[in-house]
Amino acid sequence: MRWEQLRAGKGEPVLPGLGAFGEAVRSVRAPEFGGITFHEVRARSVLNRVPGESAVPFRWSVNPYRGCSHACTYCLEGSTPVLLADGRAKPIAELRTGDRILGTRGHGIARRLVPTEVLAQWSTVREAYRITLEDGTRLVAGADHRFLSARGWKYVTGSRLGTAQRPHLEPGMELVGAGRFVRTPDDTLGYRAGYLCGMLRSGGFAAEPDAAARALAYLPDFGSSAGFMRIPREPDAHWARGFLAGLFDLAGGYRRGALTLAHDETEVVEALFAALDRFSFSYETVGHRGHPGRRQARLGGGAGEVLRFLHLTDPAVAWKRSLEGTVIGSVRRRVAAVEPMGLSLPLFDITTGTGDFVADGVVSHNCFARHTHTYLDFDAGHDFDTQVVVKVNAPEVLAAQLKHPSWRREPVAMGTNTDPYQRAEGRYRLMPGIIRALARSGTPLSILTKGTMLSRDLPLLSDVGKDVPVRLAVSLALLDRDLQRRLEPGTPSPQARLDLLRKAAAAGLPCSVMVAPVLPYLTDSAEALDALFAELAEAGVTSATVLPLHLRPGAREWFASWLGRTHPALVPRYRRLYTRGSYVDRGYRELLATRAGPLLRRHGLAPRTANDHREPEPPPPRTETTQLRLL
Repeated sequence: MRWEQLRAGKGEPVLPGLGAFGEAVRSVRAPEFGGITFHEVRARSVLNRVPGESAVPFRWSVNPYRGCSHACTYCLEGSTPVLLADGRAKPIAELRTGDRILGTRGHGIARRLVPTEVLAQWSTVREAYRITLEDGTRLVAGADHRFLSARGWKYVTGSRLGTAQRPHLEPGMELVGAGRFVRTPDDTLGYRAGYLCGMLRSGGFAAEPDAAARALAYLPDFGSSAGFMRIPREPDAHWARGFLAGLFDLAGGYRRGALTLAHDETEVVEALFAALDRFSFSYETVGHRGHPGRRQARLGGGAGEVLRFLHLTDPAVAWKRSLEGTVIGSVRRRVAAVEPMGLSLPLFDITTGTGDFVADGVVSHNCFARHTHTYLDFDAGHDFDTQVVVKVNAPEVLAAQLKHPSWRREPVAMGTNTDPYQRAEGRYRLMPGIIRALARSGTPLSILTKGTMLSRDLPLLSDVGKDVPVRLAVSLALLDRDLQRRLEPGTPSPQARLDLLRKAAAAGLPCSVMVAPVLPYLTDSAEALDALFAELAEAGVTSATVLPLHLRPGAREWFASWLGRTHPALVPRYRRLYTRGSYVDRGYRELLATRAGPLLRRHGLAPRTANDHREPEPPPPRTETTQLRLL
């Protein structure tokens, strides 16, 4: 295996968050692992006390890895502009955690723009697709990204039949948004002259500090000349944009969905109308009761034209730019084509407080971040799969901790947070030393894994089992290989895990199975459970524990995206089952127990069901990151 060292030595900067574990040694990348980076640290402690509020049958755990190459994982091209809270736009690649942007609130397509915050931002490399709209807009996104259409959320790609069946974009489909983004004007001398003319001929410096600050920055360009106060006979586009911005800052406004500009000088009013005509704005003109000579232009076209005006002119006054509360459901743009680009590109995504954002004028669903990595200062999504922390000195540190006089040899569980037999264990070989340290101290141990690499250590476990209690458990919830690939890509197949169970039985090691997670309405039928239990009994399994799906924060968001993509009709039923939080409704637990109990007894497996045990997994560390409510 070829490993590329990225950082090494005490003189190099420590990667974000790794100091939480101890001294960072180096970061290495293996080409065979498809982009996964392993951050090696020398840990201060590896024996972890489980929080008291966790309903699990053990108090101590050991996790030599953080993050998981077994983990299962949406995205836009980095230059895609995202609508900010101040009405401007910024490329998604330049957004950072804490930035204020605009999301939406509402039901279906009846939505209003509301300020929200970027909670996380990250990038990945994905096969890219080009979405072309009839107005010429082009978006580049990954296949799993979703946009809001007039008929609900749609993925970029999908199929009407087969395993890829899911709602997806098609030519002619209408997308909902805030209107097409246009380029912000260049800061030319012409633009500056137009801005000063429109702003100073509408009231000067007294009214708006933001406008005054911009004007003071522009004035030195013109020296002692006041020629900018005159309206050119044939103004160019740069001047016209600046003029509209200056006029809006001092004599315009946006309220209740209407953008207006007004003035009482005939020359200025004529220049206003000419500038609006130049950029093809639709508007109506009205007089003012209190000012007979005053004329006002009111833009038509709704939110899309308001957004175009703000981007085209770039006014300075922040409060006048606010689009908060703007209704956008009526702004529709048709899809012309969705085409594969034939290459993979770096793509970006964000998590927001509203669960969505506006990308190049289209409402876009954000990625569902898993938060188990955020307390390390890694991002909440892609990093969980690709940034794995390895406690390279875990066996030595554990052995020292177990020698402490206060240690009472309580059972220690492994595999309760991240899998100790994930693929990286093939290189680091941490588990043999950990097993020996526990056995030498007289500490009972248990291992839960999906990884078939456990077979390497079966002889060692059989040997230490003569001195301390050893409990093995393999997680296996279904036999359907296609469904398993979609749910757990990167993990061994059901058949490979059944082979592991047979090897454990042949080694004389009692091994149980965690039939978890059982997915309501998908893998919980009597027929599916009966077939699985028959295979487990044939493999020599001593007992099985049936556990329904547990949706803790992080896993909840990921599973919600998968369910909405593959089985959207089940989403309302899951909302009802998980309305109280992470654990499924009690009525469903009792139903599953009633169904599974007789089947377990029929196959000679211990009749332990979800009524007897809860999922043996502690909650993730607390973070300050806001959790998204998706189910």
